[in-house]
Amino acid sequence: MAILRYVWIVARTIFAVVNNLYCIPAYVVWMMALRLVRPFFAPVYWKIEGLMYHWLLAMVSMWSWTAGYEIVETGDEPVTCSGRRTLVLANHQSTADVPMLMAAWNPRPGVLPNLMWIMDRVFKFTNFGIVSVLHEDFFIQAGKAKREASLEELKQHIYKFYVPLGRQFMVLFPEGGFLHKRREVSQRFAEKNGLPKLEYVSLPRAGAMKVIMEQIGPHRDASGAGTSRQARKDNNFNQNNSKMILDTNSGDSIEWVLDVTIAYPDRIPLHLVDVVCGIRRPCTTHLHYRLYPASEVPSDSEGMTQWLYDRFIEKDKMLEEYYRTGKFPTKSDKPHVLRYVRQDNLRYLILHTFFIASTFLQYKIFFYFYNNLW
Repeated sequence: MAILRYVWIVARTIFAVVNNLYCIPAYVVWMMALRLVRPFFAPVYWKIEGLMYHWLLAMVSMWSWTAGYEIVETGDEPVTCSGRRTLVLANHQSTADVPMLMAAWNPRPGVLPNLMWIMDRVFKFTNFGIVSVLHEDFFIQAGKAKREASLEELKQHIYKFYVPLGRQFMVLFPEGGFLHKRREVSQRFAEKNGLPKLEYVSLPRAGAMKVIMEQIGPHRDASGAGTSRQARKDNNFNQNNSKMILDTNSGDSIEWVLDVTIAYPDRIPLHLVDVVCGIRRPCTTHLHYRLYPASEVPSDSEGMTQWLYDRFIEKDKMLEEYYRTGKFPTKSDKPHVLRYVRQDNLRYLILHTFFIASTFLQYKIFFYFYNNLW
């Protein structure tokens, strides 16, 4: 049995490598080819890009699904914020957090195509980095020395891409790093500043959230409205001249904050190598959702920071109860309902067929021109 398991792991690893080789280049080639007509047909280009971006993320969700890593959801139903600008806040434990969120949202129509990740700049240099670059995700730079410059870049990115492209969901990991790296620093900071010492999460950093809410939050006219208007004016000028961005309503505000708490079984996080290779035995990851109207978030800097601290203090208590009882605490007026995330195997087969056919077609076209022009 042990030998069969090793064979299974090796076979999955080979498949994941091959899957990357015929999916990511196919996506890149199609997008670069369509980029030639983007100045004239921007809405069509971004519609196609969002669709293909979703298809690529579906490949990642297939890896965890076929490895037996199921996902169960509880709490508020995210469909409430469907089609609305939503800031997603999630705790960060490992390299599997992003793939598991991809898998959870893959069956939900309209989520992944209209989503913008805020991720560490290191991710830009991975195999999936070129996809995120073409999708216009945002890469934030870690470290105190680069923090202010990075937040300024985020401000510009919001008006240059998030708003004009009609993105709806913006995913942020406020802890700024994995829990095992941040816990000790967080607890020292908490002790120094009279805050609770958290065990299951770390105290979040509010810088990115402040930029987002000040620029496109519901209270932006009361907190930095002058900056927002100037940024919109400057970016609209650039957009009109480049003709590369969609003509959408740039006055839309964040309407919801979706707080996601990720809980892995036995407090042992999955990792990307597990998702790819299937090393860990099948298990279930739990996602607990809490929805807040964005208007409830205080507009002042101190109040917003405390509001974010409160959410993560709540997360710590919820995770403590989850690991003690096996259940997240529920609101008094709502029953404890488990919603299992199910994937569509037929859809996976169709998507594989599309990417394989695309790779074959692009290969034939390349060699046709190569043999006839050179």
